[in-house]
Amino acid sequence: MGFSDSSDYGDNIFEDLDEAEQAEQAELERPTKRQKSCHFDEVSASSASKQSYSDIANRILKEKFGYESFRHEQANAIQRILAGENALVIFPTGAGKSLCFQVNSGNRVSRVDAADGSRKPENAGVTLVVSPLIALMKDQTIYASLRRGQLRILYCAPERLNNEGFIESIKEVAGGIRLLAVDEAHCVSEWGHSFRPDYLKVARFAEEIKAERVICLTATATPKVAGDIRKAFKIQPQCVIRTSPYRPKYEEGSADALLFRLLGFRAKGESDVRFETLFRYLLANPGPTLVYVALQQQAETHADVLTKQGFNAAASHAGMKTEEKQSIQDGFMANRIDIICATIAFGMGIDKPDIRNVVHWDLSNSIEEYSQQIGRAGRDGKPSRCMFYLSPSAYYLGEVFARGDLPSGQSVRRLLVDIFTRAAAGLSVGEIFKVSHTEQTRDSDIRPTTLNVIYATLEKHFGLFRATTPEFTTHKFEAMSIYFPVLRNDKSAEAQAILSSAVKKFKYHDIGVNAAARASGGGITRVDIVRKLTELNDRGHIKLQASGLINRYIVQKRLPRTNPEIDTVLAKLYRDLESREEDAECFNRALTKHFGMGLPEGKAKCGHCTYCMTGKPVKPPSRPLSPTTPASIKDVLKATSIRDDPRFLAKIAFGIRSPRITELKLDRRPEFRSLAHHDFDALLREFTKACNTARR
Repeated sequence: MGFSDSSDYGDNIFEDLDEAEQAEQAELERPTKRQKSCHFDEVSASSASKQSYSDIANRILKEKFGYESFRHEQANAIQRILAGENALVIFPTGAGKSLCFQVNSGNRVSRVDAADGSRKPENAGVTLVVSPLIALMKDQTIYASLRRGQLRILYCAPERLNNEGFIESIKEVAGGIRLLAVDEAHCVSEWGHSFRPDYLKVARFAEEIKAERVICLTATATPKVAGDIRKAFKIQPQCVIRTSPYRPKYEEGSADALLFRLLGFRAKGESDVRFETLFRYLLANPGPTLVYVALQQQAETHADVLTKQGFNAAASHAGMKTEEKQSIQDGFMANRIDIICATIAFGMGIDKPDIRNVVHWDLSNSIEEYSQQIGRAGRDGKPSRCMFYLSPSAYYLGEVFARGDLPSGQSVRRLLVDIFTRAAAGLSVGEIFKVSHTEQTRDSDIRPTTLNVIYATLEKHFGLFRATTPEFTTHKFEAMSIYFPVLRNDKSAEAQAILSSAVKKFKYHDIGVNAAARASGGGITRVDIVRKLTELNDRGHIKLQASGLINRYIVQKRLPRTNPEIDTVLAKLYRDLESREEDAECFNRALTKHFGMGLPEGKAKCGHCTYCMTGKPVKPPSRPLSPTTPASIKDVLKATSIRDDPRFLAKIAFGIRSPRITELKLDRRPEFRSLAHHDFDALLREFTKACNTARR
């Protein structure tokens, strides 16, 4: 029987096991010896104990989730965690990743501990689930409940690990982190489609906090990305549990199969022709539908066009208010809305099993992103279809996205010089330097995502430094009515330092935590002040806000100092950045090959995609390009005096924004995007010539 990939019920499902709980406890009375080796067959628990783990997991599944049996490799993953191992779970969207940690969370691990006598109930610890789909915690009661040991499972965003107060709260949990579940774990790899530097902190956090077990979960990990995850979280190859993203053809009576038809349409005209194709497609294939677009404005206009044609459609994108998006999502879930026109984020964490169509108006940014989105169709096992368009305008938009993240070599060099000769100048191994990524992205003209990739590469591949917990430059708080009485009665050095250092400005009190620590006369540190502020916030005495993030890095080896040394790093680093920019076969076979797998039984064709059904590849349309002229190049050069960065000039002409272009307001000039119908590489060559001429 199938179940949701996103049934995040939390800990409440484990709190009322009554007789079942007692029966499980009795089964666990036999002593076992669990090891943290990642070789499942070598764990020194008896066969009977292994069977008891399986029995417990199956009982929870049936009684608390309502399912008769696990799917695919879920049981394997769950038993590994119960036996004390780390694991990497790679299941396609909709295959039930979340259940792998939900069955193990809450009181599960503590009951196993009780059997071998390794833990007392009061030291049960907590399961921490790190997920980018979780909003940043704002409820101060969460911290307080965590400290009092009232939580068994806690969800948080990876950014929360930047918070000094949160780290201190975790350190004070009795029993510590029993299980760390890392959702969307592909974000840890800079080779992944959605690399997030905050995920590097998750791996370090697991070590520093001494997390007892780790389970990493993802729907999209190529062999290279899986290797990065294994290395970061110390997972052995035997502990990688993977199922194929391939979806077989629908057969009547099979609850786990569906017709998964991938249809590629080559659009020959502009939007009106594409809309006509979409209208015909939706009329022929009714049912809940997701239409993915690249831009927020497209989501709005497409929903309007479909509505005027008699379809029940609505838009959803990040620019809408939370309440409005939630209302639309609820309407879609309840079948009050048939079609959602959305940007890429819609659908994450949503469990609607009867989505019949997934349409891509524009190309996805990556194969991984595409795989996740089409995985939302047909979770109920009934026929579903996926269609995407190939059109000239989609190719231009895709090129804007791809080219926009690659900075110029000059920009990267400016950044490296800033790091090595200013921020970290004269520092020895083990010392810490501090930088503001916000300032660096503006000063070096490098987008934040690319800046993060550069720092991650300098850390992971060059080994020059290692990120540590960042700081906030500014703390302010709103004092509640009980604030002053509490602090006056609190004779601790931290409380008195806060009381004497906080300065009220209108509604808020400003406090410099470093200055407050120094003013105390010694004996307390910045961390002590932050801990006390967090405690006051947890207790509801203040409402604390922190801002002005400063990133901190520990020097790991001698840093480049001279121009030749910096240029050597630049050459290697830029080759890596460039590599990120840049034969017809069965769609499903190509998709599974990308993730290091293949079709079942070595098949060469799935039999139900466009290529298999027609025998013809879907050829991408050519985008009509205009030749560059000296006059058009001169017009762009008149817009700015900058002559040392050809890529910067080419971005202006092609219509690609960057931090520097936005700051100089060049995107408001008529020259911006004036040469969008030209080849970007040809523009780059022309502006390189212009810059070389200017230097003579």
